[in-house]
Amino acid sequence: MTATVLQSAHRRIMIVAGEASGDIYGAELAREALKLDPHLSFFGIGGARMREAGVETLVDSADMAVVGLVEVLKHFDVISSAFITLKRILLNDPPDILVLIDYPGFNLRLAKVARKSGVKVFYYISPQIWAWRQGRVKKIARLVNHMAVILPFELPFYQGAGVPATFVGHPMLDLVKVEMNRAAAATSFGLDPQQKIIGLFPGSRKNEIERLLPVIVAAAGLLRDRFPGVQFVLPLASTLRADHITPQLKAAGLNVTITHERIHDLIRACDAVISVSGTVTLEIALVETPMVIIYKLSPLTYQLAKRLVKIDNIGLCNIVAGETVVQELIQEQANPVAIAAEIGRFLDDDAYTTAVRGRLALIRQRLGGGGASANIARLLLTELERT
Repeated sequence: MTATVLQSAHRRIMIVAGEASGDIYGAELAREALKLDPHLSFFGIGGARMREAGVETLVDSADMAVVGLVEVLKHFDVISSAFITLKRILLNDPPDILVLIDYPGFNLRLAKVARKSGVKVFYYISPQIWAWRQGRVKKIARLVNHMAVILPFELPFYQGAGVPATFVGHPMLDLVKVEMNRAAAATSFGLDPQQKIIGLFPGSRKNEIERLLPVIVAAAGLLRDRFPGVQFVLPLASTLRADHITPQLKAAGLNVTITHERIHDLIRACDAVISVSGTVTLEIALVETPMVIIYKLSPLTYQLAKRLVKIDNIGLCNIVAGETVVQELIQEQANPVAIAAEIGRFLDDDAYTTAVRGRLALIRQRLGGGGASANIARLLLTELERT
């Protein structure tokens, strides 16, 4: 893809990122696109990072970031209101193009509105339909003008279904940059590098915090009792506030360093991480820090997911690796004792830890080269020229 600078009039781009990872990717896309054409105007749904990158957010993605059927129903009013807002714009004052980032339940419905109003649909970060409900690829073929994929195996999947698709690389390869060693990284956060450090990564959605933070806190309490002097750190996602976290930490008497930035340096500082499933597991893997992945859904959502999911793993790092590199604890298995046991093994067993780190190192090789955000920006401008 060759860089192209649009010399035409002001171009309006509606962009929708419904959760924290999409906010990161959307921000990088906007920055790179604005370098190529400063006259572009981005607006839609996003979070703090997209606002910093110059995107006008009509709806904050923090209010949209929920997962699971039951959870979505609880937030139906907020999500419905956001949909109506964007639908009205698409019908009455259509943008030059609609950029959708993951978040398929909402975005595919919005794509249908866009196509009816003659707006081209550009999808970035594929819905994981290769994992479950693969039949939706037919719907995507009808609604999406171009799919930009970030995982190599997604390209033949979409091309085989007749969806115009381009592999742009994974944006996380450019975002995960750590130059510090563990000791320097630990010191930069005010931690003692001579003591063990455990990362607590409870997720970026409010319903994840409600479901999983109590389990993580209980596991941390067991580890504190077993490893005197152990330190805990927790990165706070842009979609959350400190008061979503601190009451539970205080109630458990747990001393935790909460940070808001430099997540990759923080990962480097950790000896091991307790992480919810999500994009963050790939970030942790690229830093080669051992982890245990946990996840819980409402019982109804989980029973539905079990019948639909077609892959063996839920952790993105394991999916990319094509094997279970780090342990996944789901539903009842995600209990404090099991979590603490796996983290304790990393702290106790050097041979086991070294073996896991070695397998994590191979994940980077599977993702191809960097430059994804620049690639996707050039592709977007090419699509705009064809509009």
